[in-house]
Amino acid sequence: MVQSNPIADAMTAIKNASDVGKSECIVEPASKLLGAMLRIMQEHNYIGGFEYIDDGRGGQFRVQLIGLINKCGAISPRYSVKVNKVESWEERYLPAKNFGILIISTSKGMMSHENARNAGVGGELLGYVY
Repeated sequence: MVQSNPIADAMTAIKNASDVGKSECIVEPASKLLGAMLRIMQEHNYIGGFEYIDDGRGGQFRVQLIGLINKCGAISPRYSVKVNKVESWEERYLPAKNFGILIISTSKGMMSHENARNAGVGGELLGYVY
């Protein structure tokens, strides 16, 4: 099976496993981008932890779920977002103010929309979690 959007597939796998009450799920293929997104989700307490598993192919992440994800997904296409326009994207993808995070790839690395706003940088929208 050829994957056209591994980030979207990973977010869907995490959401589906969380919805049925599983305590962990396997996400593949692993990548640095996906690892950075999982790290941000962990920092904001949406997942417990994750570990890389080398399976001899693309690698996998084992993600510990703690039941706090209502919805998560990839944003496609990856829209460019300026610092002063973050709020409009927040309204579009998140259900309420100060509820959930947008994951943004910036020139200073991957970060949540709040950290990007505080750092004064824009970037590309990759996903959301709430």
